[in-house]
Amino acid sequence: MTCRQVYSLLVNQKWFRHEALVELWDSDLHKLRAQACGVIAKALIETEEDTNYLLYEVLLRRYSYVVNGLATPPVNVIEKAVDLHAVRVIGSAGYQKCINYLWRGWLVQDENDPSVFVDYKDKDNPSFFAHMDPDRMRVPRNQNAAQLLLSLVYLILYTAAINSVNPSGELDGAEIALYLFTLGYVCDEITKVYKAGYHILGFWNAFNFVLYSLLSVSLVFRIIGLTASSGSDYREHYSKLSYNMLAFVAPMFWCRLMLYLDSFRFFGAMLVVLKVMMKESVIFFALLAIIVVGFLQAFIGLDLAEDNVAGDVQFIVESMIKAIMQSPEFQGFEAFGPPWGAILYYCFAFVVMIILLNILIALYNSAYEDIYDNADDEYLALFSQKTMQFVRAPDENVYIAPFNLIEIVVSALLEWWMPKHIYEIINDYIMAALYSPLLFVSAYFESRNAHRIRHNRSRGDEDDDVIEEWEQMEHELDMEAEGWSKTCDAVKPNMEDDPAVLEVRQLRLEINELKALLTDISRASEAKETMEGIEGNHDKGQSSAATSS
Repeated sequence: MTCRQVYSLLVNQKWFRHEALVELWDSDLHKLRAQACGVIAKALIETEEDTNYLLYEVLLRRYSYVVNGLATPPVNVIEKAVDLHAVRVIGSAGYQKCINYLWRGWLVQDENDPSVFVDYKDKDNPSFFAHMDPDRMRVPRNQNAAQLLLSLVYLILYTAAINSVNPSGELDGAEIALYLFTLGYVCDEITKVYKAGYHILGFWNAFNFVLYSLLSVSLVFRIIGLTASSGSDYREHYSKLSYNMLAFVAPMFWCRLMLYLDSFRFFGAMLVVLKVMMKESVIFFALLAIIVVGFLQAFIGLDLAEDNVAGDVQFIVESMIKAIMQSPEFQGFEAFGPPWGAILYYCFAFVVMIILLNILIALYNSAYEDIYDNADDEYLALFSQKTMQFVRAPDENVYIAPFNLIEIVVSALLEWWMPKHIYEIINDYIMAALYSPLLFVSAYFESRNAHRIRHNRSRGDEDDDVIEEWEQMEHELDMEAEGWSKTCDAVKPNMEDDPAVLEVRQLRLEINELKALLTDISRASEAKETMEGIEGNHDKGQSSAATSS
């Protein structure tokens, strides 16, 4: 296998998907071709026996192709498969081995060229202090753990802020820390988009944008209130608005934890299902929006025709929302141009509660059935995307939000005039102090893994090999001596040939046996007839001799 074949197949898969959208008359054919590209790419990955060649040359080397005379931005197979959501390729064993190595930090980016991946040199070093390196915070697993812990702290600060309302409207320590965390997360989102591009944007980026925007509005209301004198109605009004806005985002704070729990299979699979269902909901809400606008215009028109004043708009909107929420109120529409108002509302309730709701249920059922059969590959795709988010936006000094605020201050004060090597040393000391508890735990587990890696290498196995229970007594079992090899070979099915071909071969053997049997029967019959003819001639000769005598 050449190192460019898998990348070329993914590019062709992208083109075939585009053709399936453009040429609808051949859509099925192009989709089938795209699937064939994925099948071939997966087969090439899984049949490659040289692990180093597979990792460094096939999956992690960056390639480009020429479009309009210009080379495209170089990407590797790992990134390309994530961008295309090629779940078949992502679910291959070799691809997941590479993702696992990246997640654990066994494959790291070169300090001089982040686009090149190299082997972690201390992977098999059992020394504890060899792994107490601030650079290990670049490892996706360590970053995810740090983000999860900081998110829990963020949630605790929010809980403390919302449960300790200050009547005076002044900011306490928990609220100041909460808004500093928010500022750090906003800066982190902006940095990721700037470094990695729009490919990194997704549902959670939009979710965080809404959350941080609401928190920012809450802070603005609080600052506006603080401009007034203490105890004034103006200050009290804006303080209440600020706390109401802060309380409003409580569900979003708890849902935000799912962003960092999706590395666990249970939460990841559930998020995949929810993600697909939300996409299918777009069709429902598009139909709902068109129908709501049409009926709303009709109700407002009836209201205007009554007294030339649209004074019941709020009542109309509330009643329509209640109908959408399966709690319609039919009273009150008799006054809207009777009997047309009541008829329209009954029609609206029927369309929304009977037709659109069943369409939504059917869409959810279809989405769940589609994702259920492929849930494992979808989860692996989600996990791969999460891993690449850490790798695609490399940073020389990993300051996880809100610690990135410290990086901004240090960079503004020192980077522009200090020699680079001294600046890096200072950053290492700062990161070592910030992440020392997490680095201690990480170094403990990595030193334990180093012993296992050495043991695996001594046995000639892969670094990530795990000895299962049924493999522990393998060295004491002699398959040849106990006759198991012959027994297994005797009942081993032929997996190389197609079953239909095997049946034809068996039928051919049986036909040949039948032919041989018929030939033997025919020969025996001919021999019998010959013997009978000879005996008949002999009897005739004897009878003729007797007559002549």
